[in-house]
Amino acid sequence: MDQRIINLFDEYTHRPLSRKEFLDRLAALTGGAALAAAALAMLEPGYARAATIAPLGDDLLEETVTWPGDGATVSGYLVRPKGRKKRGAVVVIHENRGLTPHIKDVTQRVARAGYLALGVDALSVLGGTPADEDKGRELIGQLDGPKNLNNYLAALNYLRARPECNGRTGCVGFCWGGGLANQLAVHDPLLNAAVAYYGQQPKAEDVPQIKAALMLHYAGLDQRIDAGIPAYETALKAAHIPYELFIYEGVNHAFNNDTSPARYNAEAAKLAWERTLRLFKEKLG
Repeated sequence: MDQRIINLFDEYTHRPLSRKEFLDRLAALTGGAALAAAALAMLEPGYARAATIAPLGDDLLEETVTWPGDGATVSGYLVRPKGRKKRGAVVVIHENRGLTPHIKDVTQRVARAGYLALGVDALSVLGGTPADEDKGRELIGQLDGPKNLNNYLAALNYLRARPECNGRTGCVGFCWGGGLANQLAVHDPLLNAAVAYYGQQPKAEDVPQIKAALMLHYAGLDQRIDAGIPAYETALKAAHIPYELFIYEGVNHAFNNDTSPARYNAEAAKLAWERTLRLFKEKLG
């Protein structure tokens, strides 16, 4: 797909660009409304495709859980292996559409790897993640930033208090969630590991607060997010923060999302996930 189309979609999903303006510009790039609609079907995450995730399996348990947040009750999707063994716990942080079927699938993947996994629904304080992804993006913009961060910090404390948890915690976030993973690393001194996929970087002056081991995954074609890499890496080195940084050349923002065919890259996603699980094994047990 023409990279200009992918860049336009990135602008639409992350900046205040109306759907009408986006579709008009998309039609101009593709050569007409019909071709624009075909391109859009390849770009937008497909909930129907994501809903066909593998069955949970007899070795896992799932439930919807709640915990007190900052002035509101927050809910999430908890998946854990059966048995009494204490395990490390991981908060899974969604993209800017909410707790979609894709992110629930990722939460299951974390649990299958042997962890207590919690996919937080940041939009639960606004009624929950809607089926319409445009509405989800609109609601994300209505969240109170500091309160939302506190809700995720409370999620980590909720996991630490679960009887299945061994006391070690991590997080993994994607896009909007990648930026939040960086913020959790800044604001939670008990966090053991934080993995950010193509996430916005924290302020350089906040980096010395980080106590967790970091793993940072970036897409080589993601100019918007990648612009913040040099300053972040300089700050990490100056503060002697343990980190690993990987740039996957030739792939786009959201390369891990297998419900978005135009941007998904199976090879990069597989490698990044293997690296992520290696860090969790090292730091969470």
